Amino acid sequence: MQPDTLVAIAVFAGLGGAVWMLIVACRGAVTSRNADVRALRARVTPRTAAAVGVGLTVAVLTRWPVAAAGVAVLIWVWPRLVLGGNAGEAAIHRLEALAGWTEALKDTIAGAVGLEEAIPATAPSAAAPIRPAVDRLVERLRAREALPTALHLFAGDLDDPSADLVVAALILNARLRGPGLRATLEALANSARDELDLRRRVEAGRRALRTGVRIIVGVTVAFVAALIALDSAYLDPYDTATGQLVLLLVAAVFAAAFGWLRSLSDTARPQRLLTGTLPPEGALR
Repeated sequence: MQPDTLVAIAVFAGLGGAVWMLIVACRGAVTSRNADVRALRARVTPRTAAAVGVGLTVAVLTRWPVAAAGVAVLIWVWPRLVLGGNAGEAAIHRLEALAGWTEALKDTIAGAVGLEEAIPATAPSAAAPIRPAVDRLVERLRAREALPTALHLFAGDLDDPSADLVVAALILNARLRGPGLRATLEALANSARDELDLRRRVEAGRRALRTGVRIIVGVTVAFVAALIALDSAYLDPYDTATGQLVLLLVAAVFAAAFGWLRSLSDTARPQRLLTGTLPPEGALR
């Protein structure tokens, strides 16, 4: 077997392994069999290994350091670039769960039950996105922690601006013990439902933008790969140092364009209401 054949086999085997590791990184399906493997995984993630492997493969095939670095960076940011939207979807599910829990809390309080009894009663029916936070709230109440303090910590566990409105109403009622909590919770639940519908419409639009980013990035990468594979002579000017500087400029323009397209699909997070420490009780009177 000729040396060139061995080199080609090694290069494409490395490329195949790097692509496989990239798929594993995107799917999050990496398992560790022992402590040594887990420690190695903590130091070198599959995405890092994929970026390095593909970058080295491109460097061997093209002899272009700029292309190798650009492809490695593209592999590294690929999940962030084209697989975004998880945060927005998680926020929608959390808001939907919060609206359902608020309605359940309102119905429970309608039976002349206090907050200290209503919150544990609604915990088993809380949806999965907020269930751990509600369970921790119940545990704090069972540990005889003050209700306003426990609710403030509950807001920190949820870490959601919409949840702060509900929790703030509960804190005010827990301190002032005034009437109208059921009507307030009903209004907050309706407001959460309205915001949920709005977020879903916005997320649908951003999902279309993310699809556009995937198509643009995929077509650009496929076009460059096709040029390299089918008509490499067309790209011979990039073999020189000047060509590499021009390629660096082109890569920077594309990177800025991809980053701008990706920023269009990001969700701006509103500022939270309940941050810092809980104000003293006398400040609310």
